[in-house]
Amino acid sequence: MSNLAFLSLIFTVFISTSNAISQCNGPCKTLNDCDGQLICINGKCNDDPDVGTNICKNSPPSVPSPINTCRPSGTVNCNGIHPIYRCSPPVTSSTPAQLTLNDFSKGGDGGGPSSCDGQYHDNNERIVALSTGWFAGRSRCGKMIRIRANNGRTVTAKVVDECDSTTGCDEEHAYQSPCKNNIVDVSIAVWRGLGLNTDDGIVPVTWSMV
Repeated sequence: MSNLAFLSLIFTVFISTSNAISQCNGPCKTLNDCDGQLICINGKCNDDPDVGTNICKNSPPSVPSPINTCRPSGTVNCNGIHPIYRCSPPVTSSTPAQLTLNDFSKGGDGGGPSSCDGQYHDNNERIVALSTGWFAGRSRCGKMIRIRANNGRTVTAKVVDECDSTTGCDEEHAYQSPCKNNIVDVSIAVWRGLGLNTDDGIVPVTWSMV
């Protein structure tokens, strides 16, 4: 083969390679590198989420983030005007929440006995009361949740009570204001397990079902 023919062959291979159209999960740099309705995402050809194509069967489906549609259902005059909620933000694998301290023992600031079992509890137990929406009509009673602090530490705690977001200022609620709708109200044992200082009062955390 002459040098001219050899160079012509190399050039032809180069052009055909550079113009190759990638299929699902094939390499790409621009939209033009992908076949049909596929688009270039992070260097690989994939379905266009805006179009809703499902060409790449082996590609994991995109899961939209849940939308928080929870709004106050009214207000109550209890140590000032407070919104009341019958709902809470959606529960996910990492649900943002506010961590507060509760005394679950008799005579403590938790008020009456726990909603789930009608009992008072030792604060050395890792237990939690959830805002009304998350408590979900006692459906989470006795279930375990995992709480993660911003310091990276995690603790599991058992749901035993409701942090009432609908009312307050009575003996049952120790004359306290209604809970906000994003509260995980826990025993001191949970705070200690997370390595947090109760003097901080309210601390941002995330939680999920175990």
